[in-house]
Amino acid sequence: MAYSVTSRTLPIAQISRSAIRQNLEPLDRAALVSVEHDALGLGAELVTDIAHELGFLGVHVGLDEIEVFDGKPRPRGDAAHAAEHVAGLVDGTTPAVRYVGQVLGVKALKTGEGVSYGHTFVAPADTRIALVTGGYAQGLVRSLGNQLTVLIAGERRPIVGRVAMDVCVVDLGDATVNDGAEVVFLGDPARIEPSIAEWAEITGMSPAELVAPLGLRARREVTA
Repeated sequence: MAYSVTSRTLPIAQISRSAIRQNLEPLDRAALVSVEHDALGLGAELVTDIAHELGFLGVHVGLDEIEVFDGKPRPRGDAAHAAEHVAGLVDGTTPAVRYVGQVLGVKALKTGEGVSYGHTFVAPADTRIALVTGGYAQGLVRSLGNQLTVLIAGERRPIVGRVAMDVCVVDLGDATVNDGAEVVFLGDPARIEPSIAEWAEITGMSPAELVAPLGLRARREVTA
């Protein structure tokens, strides 16, 4: 199977406005809200707008950049609510990022046949695999290959083989999956979607390191 990945078929980082709002609601309005690194890929403008709506003092853009909504000068050392809290990356918060790809095609994989570069996965039995949009160029860390299970057709199924630049391969087993089907790489564990904790455990990276590239490299869409 040979496919050309275009902007229309890039994976999507779905940013939940309601989740960001929910994460901000219980916080102290007198403190700043951090929007460093484009609010960890959520979109600095989006988070700033929500913080303004909720009556926060302002936002912390970076070491020397502070935007205060009331126009009053503030010392540079003001504490800011962590971007990890806003993005829902800590216990007790709601995940604000859902990262999804789509199935480009499905094919049979016979016993003994390998997948992706170097054949790090060889099928132990006949199965079916899906080529899915989303690779390391869009923030799907290479070490997730042969480790992470994704949500597809209501089931958790493993990524097999090495994650390529723009695509990866998912072992479907006997699941019925059609071209264009949604594949959830990251989301809300309450909906049996892969969690940021799973990504962190597999990769050894921090949640912030993992989430920030998603909204910056994939297509970013704001949801309700």
